Amino acid sequence: MGLIQNILAVIVVLGLLVTFHEFGHFWVARRCGVKVLRFSVGFGKPFWSRTDRQGTEFAVAAIPLGGYVKMLDEREGPVPDEQLDQAFNRKNVWQRIAIVAAGPLANFLLAIVAYWAIFVAGTTTVAPLVGDVTPASPAAEAGLERGDEIVAIQGESVRAWDEINLKLVALIGYDGRLEIDARPDGSQATRTYGLEVDNFLARQNPPQPFDTLGFDPWRPDMPAVLGQVIDGEAAAQAGLKVGDRIVEVNGTPVSDWMDFVNIVRVSAGEELSLDIERDGDQQSLTLTPGTNPQAGGAEIGYIGAGAEPVSWPEELQREIRYGPVEAVGQAVAKTGEMSLLTVDAIRKMLVGLISPSNLSGPITIAQISGDTARAGLEAFVGFIAYLSISLAVLNLLPIPVLDGGHLLYYLVEVVRGRPVSEQAQAIGLRIGITLVGTLMIMALYFDLMRLW
Repeated sequence: MGLIQNILAVIVVLGLLVTFHEFGHFWVARRCGVKVLRFSVGFGKPFWSRTDRQGTEFAVAAIPLGGYVKMLDEREGPVPDEQLDQAFNRKNVWQRIAIVAAGPLANFLLAIVAYWAIFVAGTTTVAPLVGDVTPASPAAEAGLERGDEIVAIQGESVRAWDEINLKLVALIGYDGRLEIDARPDGSQATRTYGLEVDNFLARQNPPQPFDTLGFDPWRPDMPAVLGQVIDGEAAAQAGLKVGDRIVEVNGTPVSDWMDFVNIVRVSAGEELSLDIERDGDQQSLTLTPGTNPQAGGAEIGYIGAGAEPVSWPEELQREIRYGPVEAVGQAVAKTGEMSLLTVDAIRKMLVGLISPSNLSGPITIAQISGDTARAGLEAFVGFIAYLSISLAVLNLLPIPVLDGGHLLYYLVEVVRGRPVSEQAQAIGLRIGITLVGTLMIMALYFDLMRLW
C-alpha cells in the first residue's frame, strides 16, 4: 500500500510541476506568435492526446519524469513559407528570452501560490524551547540552558523549529561566532549567546545542526506507548499492538518513548527481549528491528511503529496566520529565501562543503512525496513548493540543454549583436547532455544506496 501511495504521490507532484513549467513556455510562446506543435507532459509514446483548433497537440506520455513544448523551428525541420513568421528562431532575441525564462518563472509562481495558501490557512507550531544540553558542547559553553526559548539566529527572528533548522543549515561551512538570541526560562528579556563553530556542518551527511551545537528541542514527556503499528513491519510481526506500553528492553527499564527509539536505532537486526504492559497485564515478546539505510551508508534500526500522541502545553502553542494581502508578501519572501538557500547549497556542493550524496533522484522524491502526502495537506503543499523552487533553480543553471543554457546563449547574442554559432551550440549541447546525464546517474546511484 505504501509503495502505491508513493507512486501516486510522485505522479501528482511531478505532473503538477512539469505542467506548470511547460505551460509557462507555452503561454508566452503563444503570446509571442510562435506556433506550438506539441505540449507534452511526460516522455515517450503518448497514451492520451488531443489537438486544438490552432494545431497544437496536447499529450500525456507514459514516463512522468519531465515534459516538453515543441515549437515550430527551422532548425528542427522545414517550415512552410506562410508559417515562417510563427517559427521560434525567427522571433527577436527578447521574445526568445521571454519564452525560455517563462518555464522557471512559472515554477516560482507555483511556489508563491503554495506558500500563500499555507500562510492564509494558518499553521500551528510550538515555541522552540531548548531541551537537553550536551556537556562541554558549544551550546553548553555559551550558556544555553534547558527551557530557553530561541527567538533569533544570527539576528534573524525565528518562531518554530523548522525555521531554526533552515537558518542553521544555511550556515554550512561557517567559521566563528554563531549568535543565538533566546529568552531564559520564565523571562521576557532576550539574551544573546555566542556559540563558537569551526567549518559548521561541513560534509555532514545528512547535516545534524542540533547535535553539532549540542542541544535537543524540548518535548513534553512522551510515555513509551504505541499509538501506531504498521502492518508487515517488525513491530507488527513481533505482535506489538496499539496501546502497548514498553516497560523494559533486555531487562533495562525504558523511561520514555525517546529512550525506546534510541535503543531501536542502534539495534538494527538484533533480537530484543521486550517486557510490555497490555490492558493491565505484563507480557514478554521478542522484537528484531529492521534496517533503515541512511545517506552515506549508515544504518539505523526501524520497527514501523509510532508513539501515542501527546498534548503540548497550550501556552507553548503558536498559530502563524496571515491575511490574504499580507500573505502575498510573506509567500514571496519565503520563495526568495528558499531559492537563495538552494543556490547556496549548489555552490557549497561544488566547493565540497556539502557531500554530493545529498543529491536526490526519482526514488527519494517518490518516498518523500508519499511521506508528506500521508503527513497531511500542509506538509504535501509545502513539499510541492520546495520542489518547484528546486526545479526552477536547476533549470536556470547556465548549462546547455537546460533553460539557463539557452538564456546564456541569448544574452551573449544581446551583447555581441549576433547569435552564437551553430557549431558552438552543438559543442555546448554535447557538454550539457554529459553534465546532466552524469548528475542524473549520480542521483539515481545515491537513491539506490539509500535503499540498500
